[in-house]
Amino acid sequence: MSKAIRIHAHGGPEVLAWEEADPGKPGAGEVLVRHTAIGLNFIDVYYRTGLYPAPGGLPLVPGGEGAGVVEEVGPDVQGLKVGDRVAYAVGIGAYAERRVIAADRLVKVPDGVSDEQAAAMMLKGMTAEYLLRRTYRVKAGDTILFHAAAGGVGLIAGQWAKHLGAATIGTAGSAEKVGLAKAHGYDYVINYREQDFVAEVARITGGKKCEVVYDSVGKDTFEGSLDCLKPLGLLALFGQSSGPVPPFNLGVLSQKGSLYITRPTLFVYVAKREDLEASAKALFDVVQKGVVQIQINQRYELKDAAKAQADLEARRTTGTTILVP
Repeated sequence: MSKAIRIHAHGGPEVLAWEEADPGKPGAGEVLVRHTAIGLNFIDVYYRTGLYPAPGGLPLVPGGEGAGVVEEVGPDVQGLKVGDRVAYAVGIGAYAERRVIAADRLVKVPDGVSDEQAAAMMLKGMTAEYLLRRTYRVKAGDTILFHAAAGGVGLIAGQWAKHLGAATIGTAGSAEKVGLAKAHGYDYVINYREQDFVAEVARITGGKKCEVVYDSVGKDTFEGSLDCLKPLGLLALFGQSSGPVPPFNLGVLSQKGSLYITRPTLFVYVAKREDLEASAKALFDVVQKGVVQIQINQRYELKDAAKAQADLEARRTTGTTILVP
C-alpha cells in the first residue's frame, strides 16, 4: 500500500501524519505518478496552519511540487506515456509516494535536469520566472531588492536577475545566508538582523532606491519595502512568512511616490496550459544553460516531513529542500 502525509486538523508540525493512502486509479485526463522527489515550500506551512484555506477542506495531503515517473495513464491523455519523467507545481497533494494528477498540469522533465532538481525548482523556479519576467519585467540597468535572498526562490531569482542585467540587492538573516546569497548572483546582501535594510538600500543606491521590491516575508518587511522603492516603483508581495500584512491605507502609496503593490500567486500565472508550458520551458532553459544552478541543501525522508517543516519555519534551512519518498 502506498503511503502519504495527511493533515486531519490545523496546527503545528505534529499534525502531519504518515499514513497509508491509496492513490486510486487515474480517470479521464489523469495519470498515476510515482514520486521520486518532492519539494518543500512555505506555502505547505500556510495550508497546514490554516492561514490558506485548503481546497476541499480537511483531511488534506500537503505539498505543491514534485517529480516522478508516470506509472499508469488514464483515458483521453495525450502526450504522456508510462515511464515518462514528469514534474509539476500545483496547490496540494504532493506529500505522497504516489498520486493521481491531471495530465495537463504535468510537464516532461528534459534531459540534463534530474528528478531531484525538477522537484526542487518547479514551484520556486516558476515563481522566480513570473516575478522577474512578467510581474515586473526586469531589464538591464534596473535595481531590485529581494527579501529572503537565501531561500529557495531567492537563490534562483538572484542568479536569473543578474543574468538579465539587473543590480541585485538581497536580505538575509545570518552571516551564512549572506554568503550563500552572494554566491548566487546578489551584488549586495544586507543582514537584516544587524542592519536597517531601508538605510542600507538608500546607501547602496545613492538614494535612488529600487524599481521593484520582491517581498515574501510580509508583515515584518512590508513598510520598509515601500520605503525602498523609487517613485512609480512596484512592490510584489508574494508571500507572508512573518505573517499577513495588516489593513493598509492606500493613500500612503500616493505619499511615497505613486507606488504600485501587487499580490501575485503562481497558480494564476500558470493557470492556462500555454502559460505553464512557457514558464517551465523558460526555467528549464536557464537551468540547462547553467545560468541558474539548482542546489539542494537539505534532504529529508518523506515520513519526516514534520521535522522538515519545523526546520523551515525556524529558518534552519537555506535554499532548496526536498523530501524523498
